[in-house]
Amino acid sequence: MVAKKEEGVVDPHQDLRNSGLKITLPRLKVLDIFRNSEQRHLAAEDVYRILITEHSEFGLATVYRVLAQFEQTGLLKKSQLGNNKAVYELNDGEEHHGHLVSTSTGEVREFYDLGIEDRLKKIVRDLGYELTDYDITAYGTPLADKG
Repeated sequence: MVAKKEEGVVDPHQDLRNSGLKITLPRLKVLDIFRNSEQRHLAAEDVYRILITEHSEFGLATVYRVLAQFEQTGLLKKSQLGNNKAVYELNDGEEHHGHLVSTSTGEVREFYDLGIEDRLKKIVRDLGYELTDYDITAYGTPLADKG
């Protein structure tokens, strides 16, 4: 898990050390992109485009490799959101949330609803299980597009 920015000065080196990964420039750059991006959900191609604008000389294969390592160690969470597009977000301990994907723009918005979580717990319990995790992705068209 990655330390949140609000907790004060965050040392990216420590996050990498805690995850068991060696500190390398590509890993530091990718982690920095996720920490500083206004967009919380980024695909590998998004990260690559940002690296290009920063004049970094890392290939797309390197980006995919770093993202896979970050997912395996728990620094990032991966979600499949529409069109089989994988997006990643920092695993910063944020409460469970769902994703709403715009079918017209591809924009991803997060939502949290305790009622949904409580209902899922009840459904799972009624089926004889304990809820350990869940993933909710909803798809919709903005109301402004309907007219």
